[in-house]
Amino acid sequence: MLQITDVTFRIGDRLLIENASVTLPGKAKTGLVGRNGAGKSTLFKIVTGDLSTETGSVQIPKRARIGQVAQEAPGTEETLMEVVLAADKERSRLLADAETETDPNKIAEIHIRLADIDAHTAEARAGTILSGLGFDAEAQQRPCSSFSGGWRMRVALAAVLFSEPDLLLLDEPTNYLDLEGTLWLENYVARYPHQVLLISHDRDLLNNAVDSIVHLEGGKLTYYTGGYDSFDRQRREALILAGKAKEKQDAQRKHMQAFVDRFRYKASKARQAQSRLKMLEKMQPIAALTEGSSKPIHFPNPEQQLAPPILKLEDVSTGYGETKILSRLTLNIDTDDRIALLGANGNGKSTFAKLISDRLGAMSGEITRASKLKIAFFAQHQLDELKPAENAVAHVRALMPGAPEAKVRARVARFGLPTDRMDTPAKDLSGGEKARLLLGLATFDGPHLLILDEPTNHLDIDSREALVMALNEFQGAVVLISHDRHLVEACADRLWLVADGKVEAYDGDMEDYRRLILQGPEAARKARDRAAEEAEKASAQEKRRGSAEKRSQLKPLKLKIAVAEKEIARLQEKIAKLDKALADPAFFALDPQRAAKFAKERAFCEKKLVKTEEEWLELSAEYEAVG
Repeated sequence: MLQITDVTFRIGDRLLIENASVTLPGKAKTGLVGRNGAGKSTLFKIVTGDLSTETGSVQIPKRARIGQVAQEAPGTEETLMEVVLAADKERSRLLADAETETDPNKIAEIHIRLADIDAHTAEARAGTILSGLGFDAEAQQRPCSSFSGGWRMRVALAAVLFSEPDLLLLDEPTNYLDLEGTLWLENYVARYPHQVLLISHDRDLLNNAVDSIVHLEGGKLTYYTGGYDSFDRQRREALILAGKAKEKQDAQRKHMQAFVDRFRYKASKARQAQSRLKMLEKMQPIAALTEGSSKPIHFPNPEQQLAPPILKLEDVSTGYGETKILSRLTLNIDTDDRIALLGANGNGKSTFAKLISDRLGAMSGEITRASKLKIAFFAQHQLDELKPAENAVAHVRALMPGAPEAKVRARVARFGLPTDRMDTPAKDLSGGEKARLLLGLATFDGPHLLILDEPTNHLDIDSREALVMALNEFQGAVVLISHDRHLVEACADRLWLVADGKVEAYDGDMEDYRRLILQGPEAARKARDRAAEEAEKASAQEKRRGSAEKRSQLKPLKLKIAVAEKEIARLQEKIAKLDKALADPAFFALDPQRAAKFAKERAFCEKKLVKTEEEWLELSAEYEAVG
C-alpha cells in the first residue's frame, strides 16, 4: 500500500502540490495523469525520498523495494544480459557469497535462497524481457556501449523490470519505445505481480495496463477506479455536477446577500439578516472546475489538389552507403491516404520516411512524384533545429517577410501556442510547446503529404487529441510512425508493415497486430510465413475453384457449339444437294412442281444456315470470354 497524506510542496514561489492525499491499494496498477507541468514527476521524487516536503508524509510498507528507471542509460562494456542480471542485487550477492563461502551450512542456506528466488531461471526471464523490448539473442550479448542512447534506456527499463520491485515507478516509459515495445510493455505491466505507479500520456496504455487513475490538478490528488476512459467519463460527469452546484450556490449567495443588504439595519429584520450574514461567511465557495482542454492544432490544407498517385515507387531499393535497408518497393500514395507504418525499430520505418520525403535517395528503381508536390516532414530530432534564442513569433516572421505583426501572431496562435508563450525563447519552451512550434513550421506551406515520425513524445493527452483532430481535418495525405496506438487507430485507414527489408500492406487491424507482437519475434515471423502460405493456398484454391466454375460454364457452351456446328454441316450438305438438283435445266422441264419445291426448300435452308452461323459465332465468342 502507498499512502500519501497532506503533502505540500513548492518550487520557489510556486505552490505545486497543496495538502494532497491519496491511498493506493497494494498490488494496484495506477496511472498518474495531469497536464504537463502539474507536478507528476515531482510527486515521484517525493515518493522515493529524493525531495522533501513542507508538510505531510509518504508511507510505504517496511522493507518494500522501490524501483524506477535509471536517469542515465548504462554505457559500459558489460553485455545487455549482464546489466539486466546485475539489477537483481540479492541474486548477485548470493552468487558472489557462494563462490567464497566455506561453511557447508551457510552454503546450503545460500542455495536454498537461490532456489526460493528462482535464480536458475534468471537468464531466461531477463532474455524474455530484453526480447520484448526489441533485443534479439545476438544483441543481448553485445556491450551496452555499442547501442545509442534510446536503446540504452530500453536496457535501463529492462533492468528495473527484471528486479521486480515491490513498488514500480515508471515515468513516461514509452518515450523511448516503438509501437511493438509499447504493446509488449502494456501486457507486461498489466500482469506485473506487485504495485505499479505509472506516468503516461499513452491513452491505450492507461486503458489496458492499469486498474485505477490518480489525477493531479490544482495541487490536489483525486483517485478514480478503472482505466483512462473511465476516468475521463467520471471527470466529465464531475465537471457537470460541479458546474450545476456552483450555479446553485451562486444564486443562493446572491439571494442571501440581497436579504442582508436590504434588512441588516432594520430592527425587525436585523436578527435574521445577521443570521444570514454568518451563514454567508461559513459557506465555502465551490471552485469553478475547468476541463483544462488543450488548444487546438491546425494544419493548413494544400492550395491545389494533385492527381493521384502523388507518389509512386516502382521496384525501389534504398539504404546507406553500400548497405541496403529496403528493397523491391512497389507502392503508391494517393492524395487522401492515411498510412501508418508498423514494424520494430531498426527495420527501416524512418529510412522509408526519409526515402519518400526525398531526404534519402534510391539505390535502384524509379520514384515518381507528382508535379508541384509539397512534402512536410516532422521528426523528434528536429526539435534541436529550432533557434534557441528566438521565440515562436520570430521563427514564423522569417517565413512571412513583410507581414503585419498581428498576422504573424495569428499564425502562431494556429499552432496552438498560448499567447503568453509566443515571446518565450525556444530554449525555454516545454517539449510539447516545441513540438507544436515545429509541427506548425513544417506544415506552414500547406503540404500535399505530411510525414510524422513519432510526433507525440512530448505531447500530453489533450495535445494528442488535438493532433488527432488536426490530422482528421487535414485534406492531404499522411504517413505516420508512432508508438501511440490510439493515434494510429484514430487517424490511419491503411497499415503498412516494414519488416525483412520490405514494406507491404498489412491486412489485419491493430488488435491483430497486437496479438502478433505478443507472440514474440520468432512466432511473428512464423505467423507471417504461415499467413503467406495460407494466402498462397487460398489463391491456388481460388484458381481451382475458378477453373471448376469455368468448366461448369464452358461445358454447356461447348455442347451448344457442337450442336450448332453439326447443324451448319447438315444444312451446308443439304444446300449442296439442292443446288446440284436445281443446276440441271431439264429438272424444271420434267417436274416444275418438284423443282419449285426444291427452290423453296433451298431458300429456307439458306436462311436457317445464316441464323445458325450467327448463333455459332455468339456461342464461340462467349466461350472464348469465359475461357
